[in-house]
Amino acid sequence: MKASGTPLSPLKFSPTVGRDFSSTLKKRVRAYFKENDISRNANADMVIKTIFMISLYFVPYILILTGVLTGPWLILLGYILMGFGMAGIGLSIMHDANHGAYSKKDRTNKYIGRIINLVGGYAPTWKIQHNVLHHTYTNIFGYDEDIAPAISILRFSPDDEHNKAHRFQYIFAWFFYGLMTFMWITTKDFTQLYRYKKMGLTKIESEKFRTLIAELIISKIFYYAYVVVLPILVLDISWWLIAIYVFIMHYVASLILGTTFQPGHIVPETKFINPDKDDMTVENNWMIHQMETTSNYAPGSRWFSWLIGGINFQVEHHLFPNICHVHYKKLSKIVKSTAEEFNVPYNSHRTFGAALLYHTKMLKSLGRS
Repeated sequence: MKASGTPLSPLKFSPTVGRDFSSTLKKRVRAYFKENDISRNANADMVIKTIFMISLYFVPYILILTGVLTGPWLILLGYILMGFGMAGIGLSIMHDANHGAYSKKDRTNKYIGRIINLVGGYAPTWKIQHNVLHHTYTNIFGYDEDIAPAISILRFSPDDEHNKAHRFQYIFAWFFYGLMTFMWITTKDFTQLYRYKKMGLTKIESEKFRTLIAELIISKIFYYAYVVVLPILVLDISWWLIAIYVFIMHYVASLILGTTFQPGHIVPETKFINPDKDDMTVENNWMIHQMETTSNYAPGSRWFSWLIGGINFQVEHHLFPNICHVHYKKLSKIVKSTAEEFNVPYNSHRTFGAALLYHTKMLKSLGRS
């Protein structure tokens, strides 16, 4: 079942199952910040990362336009670096800001979160898909759009329709992961905005639909103007070569985003839920549900976690999305020990490679039936 644009039926989580685990964990996390006298939001390390990722995207762009980087291979290198910077902006900066985790001030989070518009996406639709649908209804069929791919050649849920092409998705899925942001810069934001309007979800953004659609159109025009048109006008190279460079930039960013996000939920140990249409309830409370549908990877790799915005601590992120990711490594010890105490699953793979391997196994399993 793909997203249809009809309002979602009310879905409730159990108010009692797992309540002791949830209350204890929340209390211990609050105590951690209070006892250490630190903010739940961004710290100096996060500010440094913000400057680094924004520079990684815009500095090569400026060097290309000003002629510092010349020749096809140096320009290609510049666009590849921009792809890494684009992924870094998405994984670290706009992600935390659009969750309200970057700053205590809503206005600051709003403006920093809008940086996604500068790299081809659109903050309001991203927030609805990610914050509202994915984080609230993780791995729940018919609700979580992250397990409902736009193209039928991919199958991310055992409850989705199956066809013969899915048998080979564990091979070709990686190619399509590299096309993720191309959907951002073309049709996805427009179709989502109209669909979310029908579902009554655009009201969450506290903006009139006309304001949202106008902002979306302006942001797309500005993006194409500085990413495509300006280089064509300034650089003494063929337009089709610039198109290839932009394609490579997006493919690099998309592949990083796809391979870092997918192993957090689509692996053999995570649960997939198809709610009972009669009572529309989930058997666990929300935090237990997050523990069962989410998985970490590479928890011991500090530099890797720094580069990908703490996405490898997906369990902690789903439990506490309003806490900046720079705190997740410390919080993971609290979450893991509390989970063990209450006999709650704590899914984690030792390395990123292991997570990709198990994600591949899950794609293969979903492709069989």
